[in-house]
Amino acid sequence: MLKSFIAVFVGLLSNIILSILSDLILKVTGFLPYDHLFVATHIVLFVLGYRIVFSIFGCYLTARLAPQNPMKHSYILGGVGLILGIAGVIFAGHLGPWWYSWSLVILTPPIAYLGGKLYVWQESKK
Repeated sequence: MLKSFIAVFVGLLSNIILSILSDLILKVTGFLPYDHLFVATHIVLFVLGYRIVFSIFGCYLTARLAPQNPMKHSYILGGVGLILGIAGVIFAGHLGPWWYSWSLVILTPPIAYLGGKLYVWQESKK
């Protein structure tokens, strides 16, 4: 049970750390404005893109660290991400375009599937 918790926690933590660091670097370099209310669509799509990649990596990492049933662990992380995404829509949806927060919610299940499946596929090739 502890190994399962650690696997999910590490996947979630990797996603959070990578997202925050990327946001910070892009803000410091002036690519992302500090005011999230008026951001061009292409910048929002760029942010969405790297967050999707980080989320897939987090689910992959969770599946890799899982003591058994890697897909189940990836789906658990996806469930946590879904809850956090819905909370983001409710409490922080005003920080960007309405579709950005909703896209993170809608894309979470396929991201969890893809991250876990990448690990399972990689293991089947060995």
